Amino acid sequence: MPFTYNKLWKILIDKNMTKEDFRKLIKASPTTIAAMGKGDGISPKVLERICKALQCQPGDIMEYHEEEN
Repeated sequence: MPFTYNKLWKILIDKNMTKEDFRKLIKASPTTIAAMGKGDGISPKVLERICKALQCQPGDIMEYHEEEN
């Protein structure tokens, strides 16, 4: 789980937006949202749609944490 999207989830809470509303806004599949919930990476195209929809930069919504062996 190298990525965390906690910043994104906080933005959605602040905007009173559900994950389903967000999914529809960025035209993502339920699988993509589930992968984000598990800390998996997402495609650059999805990242672009998120940043455009929320008018933000990637660092505003996600962080990378190196996995320990």
